[in-house]
Amino acid sequence: MVLKSYAITDIGRKRQLNQDFIYLSETPIGNLPNVFIVADGMGGHNAGDYASRYAVETVVDEIGASFEKNPVRILGGAIEKANTLIRQRAQENPAYSGMGTTMVAATFIGRYLEVANVGDSRLYVINNSIEQITRDHSLVEEMVRMGGIDKESARNHPDKNIITRAIGARDDIEADFFNVELQEGDLVLLCSDGLTNMLDDEEIHRILTEDESLKSRVDKLVETANRNGGKDNISAIVIEPLADEVEHD
Repeated sequence: MVLKSYAITDIGRKRQLNQDFIYLSETPIGNLPNVFIVADGMGGHNAGDYASRYAVETVVDEIGASFEKNPVRILGGAIEKANTLIRQRAQENPAYSGMGTTMVAATFIGRYLEVANVGDSRLYVINNSIEQITRDHSLVEEMVRMGGIDKESARNHPDKNIITRAIGARDDIEADFFNVELQEGDLVLLCSDGLTNMLDDEEIHRILTEDESLKSRVDKLVETANRNGGKDNISAIVIEPLADEVEHD
């Protein structure tokens, strides 16, 4: 199985600091054959920046040290450790009080994709259509699920940035896990809400299915998000998981 991937993180047009942090390894980390992570930190001053970076570094270290074979246990244990350490740092240093981070992490095992998610950073599978695999842990998404508002209203709701789960928010952490069987031609996108708040799903699908290089398409996602306002940091990792099975001219 040959993976092709490209990643970018951008400060956007409005922020003074990039509080997103991304990580990718197309080669094994511990018992996982590859690892892709997007984290979006929150907290005053540089606390959000610290939280996202520290959480990702902790998760990668924990994956590397884990003796588990099951990817859900590996990812879940690593996220729990990151949550514990961020809570400790926040208690030790007043400057880090209240910090936290979202995280979406993925690993490809054969034709299967294993995903872990906390917060409102997302993972999509894109082919002839676009499908959001993760579910946002946000106040507005809860309202959508309960039937209180529709998806279109949710996009512009004043409370859309209030998230209900984050690494570092509480002593106990609950991640969601997803398993997806991939098809030939699928693309996988991990991204922060700085992308999805500026582009709707149809725009993302249109750009990622253009007949251009992977780099050009991912760069265009960020350029378009900035052109649409760039109100937040923008991060995207796009992977062609079955690149060796697709015929290219």
